[in-house]
Amino acid sequence: MSRADALAAYERLPIPDTSEEHWRFTNLEGFDPEAFAGSASAEIETMLDLDVAGYATVTADGIEIAKAPEGVVFAPLPEEYERLYSLVGWDEKFAAHNAAMWKHGLLVVVPKGVVLEKPLYVRIAVTGQTFWRLVVVAEEGARASLIEEYASPAADTEAYSNAVTELFVEQAAKLEYVSLQNLSRETWHFASHHARVERDAELDWVAGGFGSKKGKTRIQNDLNGRGATSRVTGAYFADGTQHLDYDTFQEHIAPDCESDFAFKGALRDQATAVWRGMIRVEKDAQKTNAYQECRNLMLSPTTHAVPIPGLEILANDVRCTHGATVGRVNREDLFYLQSRGLPRPEAERLIVRGFFQDVLDRIELEPVRDAVTAALEARIPQA
Repeated sequence: MSRADALAAYERLPIPDTSEEHWRFTNLEGFDPEAFAGSASAEIETMLDLDVAGYATVTADGIEIAKAPEGVVFAPLPEEYERLYSLVGWDEKFAAHNAAMWKHGLLVVVPKGVVLEKPLYVRIAVTGQTFWRLVVVAEEGARASLIEEYASPAADTEAYSNAVTELFVEQAAKLEYVSLQNLSRETWHFASHHARVERDAELDWVAGGFGSKKGKTRIQNDLNGRGATSRVTGAYFADGTQHLDYDTFQEHIAPDCESDFAFKGALRDQATAVWRGMIRVEKDAQKTNAYQECRNLMLSPTTHAVPIPGLEILANDVRCTHGATVGRVNREDLFYLQSRGLPRPEAERLIVRGFFQDVLDRIELEPVRDAVTAALEARIPQA
């Protein structure tokens, strides 16, 4: 395996079109990756203000490690690292482009039994063509939190963002992983996040999507050891002509595992959102307990949401459930709040907050919960 192999795969594979099932509702017509060639270094504003154990910033000039915790690997990702590409290779167009082109990546290894009381934080400034790679390993019995944030230096930044994350949660470890995307409305964003969770380990994953023009975000959890647990919490808000596409996969490989997936999104103006979720239970994964839901709140009559849940169950002793809804703001609720003297934007803000509250309550890190709440409420126009 080499960069040349990845580049050859990228050049051979066509840009996906709507004839492919997983791209049926996301049309990439007009997208040319080479139109964004080159990038400039730029500063970005962060969504979060918190005390951290490790801090890194990524720009076109490279990755800068401003702070690293003692005894933990928090360093530039070596090309020869043994786990690299083991979860996300280059059998798909955008993954192949990332494997061929990434320059600035981060390797995080939390050693066996180490507990980090403060989170690790990396933020990525997206300009031009930005290829980002992250590998996280929580070794046996380790405990850690990591936050990554994608942002644009300006609201009108035109860019192509391509990101890959590989997460390894070893036996009895716990990893909290937060990925926040707050890119400009002129940025195409493609990301593939893949985790493998081993015996009695726990992964708590938060995904926030507030920016970008169009693209696709893939999220996959492999429950690979008996007693593994994963929980994925997602919140997104799209307006204008934004188009968000999430493709999620809960892969139950071992018995006695549990996965819990909950996404909520709000849409206004002409925005669209697509979510395709699949729970797959292998034949040996008996006693599986899996749940997935995606619920959408339409704030304008011109929005469109497409939730597509799916189950593929090969075992016979399992509990798998799913739910998907698309609904509009209840006019009676809106009327009630306005009749109490609240202007419409404030009334909408309260309704949106109430809609997202149960998802927000799932976010354990308070600064992250506050930042996601603020990002959601900021999308409601002021009076």
